[in-house]
Amino acid sequence: MTNSPRVGVVGAGSLGFHHIRILRGLSGIEFTGFVESKPDRRAEVEKELKVKSHPTLESLLDVSDAVVVVVPTSSHFSVAMAAIERGKHVFIEKPITKTLEEADSLLELARKKGVMVQIGHIERFNRAVRAALPHVKSPRFIDSERLAPFSPRGSDVAVVLDLMIHDIDLLLTLVGSDARDISAVGVPVITPMLDIANARVTFNSGAVANITSSRISRERKRKIRIFQQSGYLSLDLGAGTGDFFRLRSDIDPLSLRSAPADILAFVDRIKLDAPDGEPLKAVETGARELRCRAQRKE
Repeated sequence: MTNSPRVGVVGAGSLGFHHIRILRGLSGIEFTGFVESKPDRRAEVEKELKVKSHPTLESLLDVSDAVVVVVPTSSHFSVAMAAIERGKHVFIEKPITKTLEEADSLLELARKKGVMVQIGHIERFNRAVRAALPHVKSPRFIDSERLAPFSPRGSDVAVVLDLMIHDIDLLLTLVGSDARDISAVGVPVITPMLDIANARVTFNSGAVANITSSRISRERKRKIRIFQQSGYLSLDLGAGTGDFFRLRSDIDPLSLRSAPADILAFVDRIKLDAPDGEPLKAVETGARELRCRAQRKE
């Protein structure tokens, strides 16, 4: 590897465009260009971002130490495997692959080749999540809703891999415990795949979570509510905002049983805030740092 990791992008669609936009100016790496199968889109991205494209994946891999895979989920496995076979590190947009068997095969080859595989779970870097994490302590119940209007993008897989996977990753991050029991249901409505799904997850810690994801909604909603002994957190992931309703230290909980009371009479409302920043850039920066550590080991 060179002193600065050489990184390219495979796929210049909606999300791939932004990976290219950020990587071309990210310090500490050398951006090697991108591959895009649609000629019109390739020319459009080249012109707008003033970056170089490659005619084939192989030619991009020839000049890269790592690639960001931003193709449709059904192609994640073939593209990532081709890169790993060449000894290249890969950063794959969620989900890792279409099936568990593909994921296991990909990771087995990565171990043999000694390369790094990372998955792009962008919601970990959402401003509301970053602001909430310092206040999250032993959650007891989490309610998550992720609703979106229908879009062909991502419809090659079920809504669980398209949307719900964001919230599954967030739950594991927030709870910090493995799942013990899962009860789930989903139905196809527009596509042959599941378009709406709900899951109830019980964790080894005792926490319980209810997750709903839909890609056939009239409205767009991305909200998480976290209940714990110290209070209640309400996060709007779409807006990147949140509130922490913390039980006041001067209130005796037993006294609340005597009469109805407005919740604001016995809690402090703390506006959650975190430094502004583009979540995808934070993802890329973290990936760059890990690639640099891998480089130093080599």
